[in-house]
Amino acid sequence: MMVNVETLACCGLLLLSLGLCVHSVPITADRTKENVPDETLEPPQSAETGLHYDRYLREVIEYLEKDPHFREKLKNANLDDIKQGKLSKELDFVHHNLRTKLDELKREEMNRLRMLIKVKLDMEKDSTQKVNNRALLKYFEHLNHVNPDKFEVEDLERLIKSTMNDLEHFDKAHHEEFKKYEIMKEHERREHLKNMDEEDRKKEEQHYEELKKKHADHPKVNHPGSEDQLKEVWQEEDGLDPESFDAKTFFKIHDTNGDGFFDENELEALFTKELKKVYNSDNEEDDMVEMEEERLRMREHVMNEVDTNKDRLVSLSEFIDATKKAEFNKNDEWETLEQQAVYTEQELRAYEESLANEEKNINVKAVELQKQKEELDRKQEQLNAQKAELQKQRKVNQHQLYQETTSQCCPVTSSRMYQCQDTLSKTSPLCVLNECQSVCVLVCVRVFAFAIISIVF
Repeated sequence: MMVNVETLACCGLLLLSLGLCVHSVPITADRTKENVPDETLEPPQSAETGLHYDRYLREVIEYLEKDPHFREKLKNANLDDIKQGKLSKELDFVHHNLRTKLDELKREEMNRLRMLIKVKLDMEKDSTQKVNNRALLKYFEHLNHVNPDKFEVEDLERLIKSTMNDLEHFDKAHHEEFKKYEIMKEHERREHLKNMDEEDRKKEEQHYEELKKKHADHPKVNHPGSEDQLKEVWQEEDGLDPESFDAKTFFKIHDTNGDGFFDENELEALFTKELKKVYNSDNEEDDMVEMEEERLRMREHVMNEVDTNKDRLVSLSEFIDATKKAEFNKNDEWETLEQQAVYTEQELRAYEESLANEEKNINVKAVELQKQKEELDRKQEQLNAQKAELQKQRKVNQHQLYQETTSQCCPVTSSRMYQCQDTLSKTSPLCVLNECQSVCVLVCVRVFAFAIISIVF
């Protein structure tokens, strides 16, 4: 990761802010008397990134950018100006109101740091001593306060231990995933060759060997953490004279968050120059997944050599001590991944066997599912046949009911009418009318019952 202008500007501004309370040289320019609006300066919004100095650093920058003169100088500053500290001279011309706010920011930050140091010393001195937990948690707002009423030394120790274990497990899991990735890639390559004829297979094998040879043909990769490796970063990334290499200055430049330590990300950024010698995303022969594994290996190597207290951080003293060792001046070439066996043939065969077993299990399950499907299809056919039979029987029943209804209604009506006609002379008209009404009511009831049965079925 290249050190850019914005990062150096942030670091430079942080150093500038640390000297705000120091007596400044007499101001000869009359810029402080310029008419700057006397507005109420509210604390700027701070992005919660979790970095130790992030809030303080961002507030300093935002306040300085409120001054038109300083903002213009910052805009026109180049990388060399920031490195050489030329921008700090412009601090004398910042408006008085802004200088007052910057003084307040510095005092708040110093008080916060003193508070944290005092709490740490108290907790280490006496584990039974009660700490003002609410005041402490105020400075750790990014934490999840599961137990806000009690925070003791044991809690802190467990937190650190858990974090260390998780990070170590992460590295181990990353290596295992990478090995699996390489094995799977080789397996797919061999399976691809099996599906080719003899001539195409030879061409593919030849092309594969050419890519391997091309990938291995790269400039010498310096040993991570060696003098040559750091001086190369010093010269080509920082633009400084390699003969003037200074370990402390190098540390300050690449301690991008300014917390006084090299964390894992800051260390890995130092290896970008070496990795570019071997890997290029535009090249067919270079695998970027392998590049990230290489970066992780380099970081682990430097941590094992330099991180003496095993806290996964490299302090300034640890870094300087490492530069004084005899190994620092040795420039043994770093063995890259293509020079090492990531996996064995036995591991590859075990992987292929696991794939074969998995495929076998899948086929067995597929057969079982096919049988279940056929059984379900058979039952569905039976249900469809039963449904068709019921529908057929319903139509027969409906037809029979209709026949019965008509046979019971029409003949009765006819016979009754004929009887009425035959006996018309013998019976009064009122008798005939009552008889016909009774027949009509019976017909209506039966027709209504037939309609209901048809709707139900």
